[in-house]
Amino acid sequence: MLIINNRIAIPLRELKFRYSRSQGPGGQNVNKVNTKVMLRWPVRPGEMMPDDVCQRIQDVYHRRINKKGELVLTSSRFRDQSRNVADCLEKLRALVEKVASPPRSRRPTRPTRSSIQRRRKKKQQRSEKKSRRKPPRGDDLH
Repeated sequence: MLIINNRIAIPLRELKFRYSRSQGPGGQNVNKVNTKVMLRWPVRPGEMMPDDVCQRIQDVYHRRINKKGELVLTSSRFRDQSRNVADCLEKLRALVEKVASPPRSRRPTRPTRSSIQRRRKKKQQRSEKKSRRKPPRGDDLH
């Protein structure tokens, strides 16, 4: 069981792992050993996964979800398979934990009185600067 918090957990039987040869460090070992790990997890509500959390996962990480509805993560950071599996599980835990709590709703605020005054003063200064650039009118010359 991959425990995210006190109300969310993912059963390990839902996770599918695939192993392949990895790029990166390892020398001759890279060509022989399947150390890269690909984790696939079908994102759907279950006994330990609330509906709203699944919806937020699908909204936020829609680029990581394939057409079958599986969240796909990979890891080839380490030279051995077990550490890459642990890395994938940690990535999954972090992704789910990030969207586990609903986002706070924005409370609209009003500008302060002094900020309104500053804005108006700057507008007035800008207006005066531009009006000074204009050539004098014909009736002002005589």
